[in-house]
Amino acid sequence: MAKKITYRHKNAEKIDNDQQNNAVSTVIIPEASRQAYEEGKVILIDKPLHWTSFDVVRKIRGAMRIKKVGHAGTLDPLATGLLILCTGKFTKKINEYMAQEKEYMGTFTLGAVTPTYDLESEPVNKKDCKNITEDQIKNATQRFIGEILQKPPVYSAIKKNGTALYELARRGEEVEIEARKIFIKEFAITKIDLPVVYFKVVCSTGTYIRSLANDFGAEIGCGGYLSELRRTRIGEFKVEEAKGVNEFLESLKD
Repeated sequence: MAKKITYRHKNAEKIDNDQQNNAVSTVIIPEASRQAYEEGKVILIDKPLHWTSFDVVRKIRGAMRIKKVGHAGTLDPLATGLLILCTGKFTKKINEYMAQEKEYMGTFTLGAVTPTYDLESEPVNKKDCKNITEDQIKNATQRFIGEILQKPPVYSAIKKNGTALYELARRGEEVEIEARKIFIKEFAITKIDLPVVYFKVVCSTGTYIRSLANDFGAEIGCGGYLSELRRTRIGEFKVEEAKGVNEFLESLKD
């Protein structure tokens, strides 16, 4: 039996406040504009830190009084960046958008690991990484470029026999995960400030950057976890074209 892990994020109070701030309230917008979104449009949102992807969907759906709203690819609560929302008939395009290439930027922190592969749980197994060289770090990226097999995190929404893996993991149950084929087109180290390593990744759908952080740390030999993540592009859609949730809702009043 695996050890049961109970955790609460170090910014739990901040998260609780954010959850209160994203409470749904109706926005008064021109009816013609509301109906256009009801019929079907694509909305590009810059997801805030600590919000779940469904928090964004719920906020938009409730504020605009639109029944049919979905997102084209989950971002974890600790990630920010581009989230594509589809309304009305455009929800039929969700799978098409989800399948498109994605670009991320962020940081790995070397010298420790976490059960969730990010900062949703506390770092453990700490090791000294001060003697790791720039060449070691940059050369390690080559192991992950191209088509590779990757195991998703145990703490993920992937379902096994109808139950999300993170639910099984939190109950302390052993979870067997099969590796999946993914494709990493680009994996570049943009800055090194040990123990923090800055990166850019361009990859296929289904790639878990949390797993990449964990595997990258293992490849170097001192462990690593994802400490910051921002999705900057999905296909041809760029985060620079996106608006914050409140910014988008305010723009509808014009």
